[in-house]
Amino acid sequence: MASNEAQIEAVMEERAAAMAARDIERLMAVYTTDVVYFDLVPPLSYSGAAALRARFLDWFGRWESPIGQRVDRLQIISGVDVATAFMLIEASGTLKGGRDVKYWVRTTNGLRRMAGTWRIAHEHVSLPIDMATRSAVMDLAP
Repeated sequence: MASNEAQIEAVMEERAAAMAARDIERLMAVYTTDVVYFDLVPPLSYSGAAALRARFLDWFGRWESPIGQRVDRLQIISGVDVATAFMLIEASGTLKGGRDVKYWVRTTNGLRRMAGTWRIAHEHVSLPIDMATRSAVMDLAP
């Protein structure tokens, strides 16, 4: 059997692949039904799978191309049934209207092992803020 870290890394890879494919069923399969999600955009949080599904479907509709999701600097701390994973993710692709984008976000996941399978129970996605301008900084790279 694979280590906790290997299993969790596989969850992160599956999440990225499902995002890239804009496959909502595949993507939602990596989250718990009671997930709490802190996104870049309002509201302050999305609670529950139905709210997160609606958020992802809205986001998918904003892209013309597959959504690039390159995971970098993944670090995992795991216990028996609870774990934390944090990473940088490069999102890239073409938005509706033809604008190409590429930016890095910081992502932290809290995971629970449920019936032997790791699922994301909490996800927090953020961008650094330039405090002088109160604007997100989207041109940083690791």
